[in-house]
Amino acid sequence: MKQTLLVLMAAVLLFAGCKGKQAPADETKQLDNQQKEELMASGTTWVEPKVSTVEADKNYIALIKTNKGEIVCDLFPKEAPLSVTNFKYLADGKFYDGLTFHRVVPEFVVQGGDPTGTGAGGPGYTIPAEINPVHKHVKGALAWARTGDEVNPERRSSGSQFYITLEPTPFLDGQYTVFGKVREGQDIVDAIRMGDVIETIEVRAE
Repeated sequence: MKQTLLVLMAAVLLFAGCKGKQAPADETKQLDNQQKEELMASGTTWVEPKVSTVEADKNYIALIKTNKGEIVCDLFPKEAPLSVTNFKYLADGKFYDGLTFHRVVPEFVVQGGDPTGTGAGGPGYTIPAEINPVHKHVKGALAWARTGDEVNPERRSSGSQFYITLEPTPFLDGQYTVFGKVREGQDIVDAIRMGDVIETIEVRAE
């Protein structure tokens, strides 16, 4: 029964981050005019990185600083180079600074990276899927949310919304791009509640 409920939650919560099963491929199209104005107020235009700028043979980590503490994640540049490139691009540009974890489902995931806090926002683009059987949805998996297969048959990932698993979720394997894993701070992840803040994210090579 628990497994069935989690599968249903996955369908509702992870497809695009969103508001429901019918979440659109272009997340920002669902925003009202006021939300669009707020999203564009900074004047920053985010452009999808189409070429990897990370080195596959280097170890990259993400330092996710939250109001609850710091989470350190190992990233996977070899298997998910565009995902790591995109995460670094947004982190370097301070895209994530001050955003919230807009969705928290106990024993499932914490999810953030939406500039509107509605579950429908993003940088204005999606990125190619980099689904690799090597990396599973173990506890602490760092992965991209996305829209559902009915509108996104290529399973392209959200441009910015990510989630971290609170428990092993093998039923998500092969459906979402896992591009990292928590090394330190899983207790911080477990303590996150809806509305908690991503203070800053730094991605760097060790």
